[in-house]
Amino acid sequence: MAQVTRVSLADQAADLLLERIRGGEWEIGAKLPSEMTLVPELGVGRSTVREAIRQLAGRGILTSRQGAGVFVTALEAPEDLSDVLRRSDIAAVLEARIAIETEAAALAAERRTGADLEGLRAALAERERDFPDVVSLVAADTAFHRAVIVASHNPVLVELFDSFAPRLRDAMVEMLELPRAGRIEQDDATHTALVDAIGAGDTVAAAQESRDHLEALQIRIAG
Repeated sequence: MAQVTRVSLADQAADLLLERIRGGEWEIGAKLPSEMTLVPELGVGRSTVREAIRQLAGRGILTSRQGAGVFVTALEAPEDLSDVLRRSDIAAVLEARIAIETEAAALAAERRTGADLEGLRAALAERERDFPDVVSLVAADTAFHRAVIVASHNPVLVELFDSFAPRLRDAMVEMLELPRAGRIEQDDATHTALVDAIGAGDTVAAAQESRDHLEALQIRIAG
């Protein structure tokens, strides 16, 4: 049963400000009036105006500059990455993986520690065992590829991988559950070669192994 929800004054004030911004009262780059000016215009208290501005700043509409004031930076809130990923097909996600993971593999070969190698080998061994279902296999495969990203010691790459991992897992499960799908024999060998290249510190080979694997996956999904 639907319930009536109470919209806070700050939410209402934020909506009014956004409506005025979209209506052209303040263009991108323009400075908003002071809080004291906005208080009587919006009919709310100063703390409510401050919270409304904070909300719009969090959505990328406004930005506060110390000692200068509050400025309009956008007319629409930037789209959340998770929303983009939900609408993207698996081909687009794989293209992003190639861009991210080939570089991550090269960085892993350059920066990996002994602990990283232990983690990679453990993830590889886990991935190679027999699984009772496709979901478990995909989870192990995702964990392995994440271990490669972690070994790059670049937190931004880890965050990017984590952002599209759920979308990737869903597509992989769907693909592997098709009647024609089967585990490719050379798949395990490719992952082993990637770990070996990272262990040897061979940045070129690591990047190439990662690219070859993901491009083969592209072909498999497209087929």
